[in-house]
Amino acid sequence: MTQKKTKPVTTSGKEIIQTQRSLTNILYPLIFSVFAVYLTMGISLGVLPGFIKNDLQFGNLAIGITIGLQSLAALLTRAYAGKITDTLGAKVSNHRGVFLIFMAGLLYISAGFSVGFPMLALGLLIISRIIHGIGESMLVTGALTWGIGLLGVQNSGKVMTWNGIAMYAGIALGAPLSIWLKDQSGIIFPFALITLLSIVSLLLTGKLAVISADASHIRIPFYKVVGKVLNQGLALAFSSMGFACIASFIALLFADKNWSGASLGFLCFGGFYIATRLFFASYPDKFGGYKVAMVSFAVEIIGQLLIGFSTSGWMAIAGCALTGIGFSLVFPALGVLAIKKVQPQMRGTALGAYSAFFDLSLGVAGPVAGLIAGWFNYQSIYIFGAISALSAILILFKDKSSRR
Repeated sequence: MTQKKTKPVTTSGKEIIQTQRSLTNILYPLIFSVFAVYLTMGISLGVLPGFIKNDLQFGNLAIGITIGLQSLAALLTRAYAGKITDTLGAKVSNHRGVFLIFMAGLLYISAGFSVGFPMLALGLLIISRIIHGIGESMLVTGALTWGIGLLGVQNSGKVMTWNGIAMYAGIALGAPLSIWLKDQSGIIFPFALITLLSIVSLLLTGKLAVISADASHIRIPFYKVVGKVLNQGLALAFSSMGFACIASFIALLFADKNWSGASLGFLCFGGFYIATRLFFASYPDKFGGYKVAMVSFAVEIIGQLLIGFSTSGWMAIAGCALTGIGFSLVFPALGVLAIKKVQPQMRGTALGAYSAFFDLSLGVAGPVAGLIAGWFNYQSIYIFGAISALSAILILFKDKSSRR
């Protein structure tokens, strides 16, 4: 009787130790690798709007298109990234993505040196944004599939949550860092940092185990996978508009209003986004993805409206913080539901399809927000962000009603 009672305790202890080792040896290198790459995205988002407008003398539409091209490129290559991940392996996809981001960094540097030739510089930026987007698509699809494959599907929520923290922390910290570097040393230093960070990302995952891919598995067409995750993806897309508006135009809003603290807006979005995930990461599993998403959308709407009707920089910063809180749990809440709709062999494609809606949102939001700013003003962009989050509520509500 005594042996029967003590055996489960010993096994449980071993499992806990093994889990901790897995987190240290597998998850953390992947997370820091993703963080390094999304720092490069934050760096580009922080300096490109000002560089295009002030140094190259182009307008808001050019800013929106250039910023949005990265997400559009990622969107259009999600199917390819999923196919590479499922057939050649997550590590191959991940490392090819890192290489492309390194190449994008070299093109950014070339654009920085071409400031005396505005059309040439803008052309180089456009090419670099496309390559940056393809690289991001392959890297993040590979990283998510790699992490879930090594740690098990039972830890998929944890993998997605921590990947999300790395992604938005990188963007939130990269933007103010790049603005500071540009003010201190010029535009070349932020662009050079992109190439350095891509190398760091590669080194961090170099020793992780390879997951064997099943190339013989009968693959579901990508459009059918998209259909399986359509409602979750659309809700993610509409809720991502607010983040895209902050990333693309918050610095220009502060400059237009002569407010100080644009970098603090980025930091508050990222800081509250991360804190929400750290303290409430279990909520999608505990209360259900639907409830968590609905509350998240509501908080995001309040944040966007606060920016849209702000009368001071501090009011806008508070809106950024609330947007970060609201948007924080949307991806894992809807994403865990999405990957359960496909077989494990198609997980990379499902994650690619689901993530494509985020790319679609960023790709559309930049040009649309640029047009809105041109027709009205910068604050109107965030009214658009609030309406988009409201649309996400309606989509998810309709989806739940149709399944009753």
